[in-house]
Amino acid sequence: MAAAFVLLTAALFAAPLAAFDARDLVLPPGFTITTYAEGVTDARQLAIGANGTVFAGSREAGLVHAIHDDDNDGRADRVEVLAEGLYMPSGIAYRDGSLYVAAVSRILRFDDVDEHTVAGREPSVVVDDLPGDAHHGWKFIAFGPDGRLYVPVGAPCNVCDPRPPYASILSMTASGGERRSVARGVRNSVGFDWNPASGVLWFSDNGRDWLGDDRPPGEINRVSVPGQHFGFPYRHGDGLRDPEFGAAGDGLEFVAPALALGAHVAPLGLEFYRGRAFPARYRGALFVAEHGSWNRSQKAGYRVMVAFVDDTGAVTAYEPFITGWLHGQAYWGRPVDFAMLADGSLLVSDDHGGRIYRVRYTAP
Repeated sequence: MAAAFVLLTAALFAAPLAAFDARDLVLPPGFTITTYAEGVTDARQLAIGANGTVFAGSREAGLVHAIHDDDNDGRADRVEVLAEGLYMPSGIAYRDGSLYVAAVSRILRFDDVDEHTVAGREPSVVVDDLPGDAHHGWKFIAFGPDGRLYVPVGAPCNVCDPRPPYASILSMTASGGERRSVARGVRNSVGFDWNPASGVLWFSDNGRDWLGDDRPPGEINRVSVPGQHFGFPYRHGDGLRDPEFGAAGDGLEFVAPALALGAHVAPLGLEFYRGRAFPARYRGALFVAEHGSWNRSQKAGYRVMVAFVDDTGAVTAYEPFITGWLHGQAYWGRPVDFAMLADGSLLVSDDHGGRIYRVRYTAP
């Protein structure tokens, strides 16, 4: 049995590196994609400073990068390491000249990142008492329209019934105080954004493993009322009863997903498009990074999708936007997160390729 498990694991994770580049990626007519930066090791969440510097967290590498386009030609000239040796600093958020970095149990703050070299400087500690579990411990963080810092705390397991603050999204002041529960029953959210039309928080959630290739679905959820419960571990997707914990949820009310995705596609970053450089159809649309499956017999995801949302908050369509990272069962890239540049072009991070891409609309 042990030998069979090793072979299965190797097959699931096998991803031969191939000589592909951005020209292998397919987008809707009129859009072009180029490489904005290479050598951004394990590029995860993105943030943009006041002077246009692009910051990128990482997960396994323990790095925070600062990426500079010195000549403003739409391609980075320098990739610098702002911080190293951190514990899974996947999530970052920029605010008022400071970069906030989520490192599992801690949130750190690097000040004056627009004006000064900060490499080698000790950051300020904003929070140091979040759970320290590595399992789903990496975080996506962002400041909301209310000025509060939103921080998810993933479940420390594939499926279990943990006590708060696990399996939730919290908010707190910029100094780490006055914590509030925003959403409960959230297994592992690694991306969220606020609908610019309504101010409503939308977030991704990754479903549990080992219920087969085709269930449960990944989820895109929206928070109508702070503190709502989104089902984990009792229900998955749109009402799928967990075989172990389902009975404990009988009689409770859970919020169904705004959009149920394919099983194991691993939705991570979300971005409502706020620019005007894309055609009108895409303004206010929600971009979704499907990072890709790791334990499915036939791989799924490895693409950027776009959801179109009407004035009521209903998803009217869900379509591929960038495909081509997956060739058969081999992949050469895994999209993670987005950021919009001042000109309305969209950046996409790729932790597998260590790249950041830039998407533009170039049709006349």
